[in-house]
Amino acid sequence: MALGALPDYPWDLMGPFRARAEAHPDGVVDLSIGSPVDPTPDIVRAALAEATDAHAYPTTIGTPALREAIVDWFRRRRGVTGLDAASVLPTIGSKELVALLPFMLGVGEGDVVVHPRAAYPTYEMGAVLSGATAFASDDPAEWPAATRLVWLNSPGNPDGRVLGVDELRAARARVRELGAVIVGDECYAELGWEGEWSDAPVPSLLDPRVTDGDHGGTLAIYSLSKQSNMAGYRAAFVAGDPALIARLTNVRKHAGLMLPAPLQHAMVVALGDDAHVAAQKARYRARRDLLKPALEASGFRIDRSEAGLYLWVTEGRDAWESIGRLADLGIVAGPGHFYGVHFPEHVRLSLTASDERIAAAARRLRAASLG
Repeated sequence: MALGALPDYPWDLMGPFRARAEAHPDGVVDLSIGSPVDPTPDIVRAALAEATDAHAYPTTIGTPALREAIVDWFRRRRGVTGLDAASVLPTIGSKELVALLPFMLGVGEGDVVVHPRAAYPTYEMGAVLSGATAFASDDPAEWPAATRLVWLNSPGNPDGRVLGVDELRAARARVRELGAVIVGDECYAELGWEGEWSDAPVPSLLDPRVTDGDHGGTLAIYSLSKQSNMAGYRAAFVAGDPALIARLTNVRKHAGLMLPAPLQHAMVVALGDDAHVAAQKARYRARRDLLKPALEASGFRIDRSEAGLYLWVTEGRDAWESIGRLADLGIVAGPGHFYGVHFPEHVRLSLTASDERIAAAARRLRAASLG
């Protein structure tokens, strides 16, 4: 089927609110988009420079060193065993994979793509691009018989929700009943904050406690954008069922989708170094420790947000009213309306601003609460 008209890009609606925030005498604090502001680690930049003699075409499947690094990272950081070079594939960032995955898997008209109720909009857009129907649901019992693809997002964007092993097992069991594919978007997995996730690692959909060692029909996606401040590199990967990886690889070969060779080398270095990840997590924790109590003092309730890069908050009124109030304080956030129809009173705030700007936002929020 031909691609039909697409909706307007939702962030364009933020123009007037952004202008109000930029008029603040102490400057704007942009907490709307989760785009990293901290430097890319020196070891990653050095690795990129070392690999600039990239005279040959790169391969779609990635270098042997990169595939080995991805397999080792899943084992070391996520507790995932049973992967090999045929089970992993580098991608040009994670968003293009999310948007194109239904199409690449042959999902189309008459099929259903399930995604979380509070959801990154690209899950729905991927369904639209392939001609399928998007269905927002967190309850496996609700997933219809026509379901061909299920997206899980843990930790969630925007809500920071973490799915435990039992929840992942239940979702996967239902998907196997349906004969569908299940994909875990796990791009914030290194950023656990509260409850058991303050100490325990966030479980992967590929965790052997979830899969019992069988990765059939199951994929997991990860990105280096947040953990390594490599958003501009577009460095991500997918892993899991070798048969699904082979299908994706074949489509991507025909489409000429491949990660530049210097970036592949930089990914190897980033995946092998845990110290810079711990340092970045400490930065985000410090910012969160400033912003969260200031929001609460200003009348916001924090919902979920036990992990991830965002605080998911509400004042109990329409999100656009809260967005306006924040804009008058010079703070730009994201309205819950952008993340589905189920959370019209929520607002998402990112931790991706400098220490100085986060501190400024916290001061303004506390001053507003006193006022």
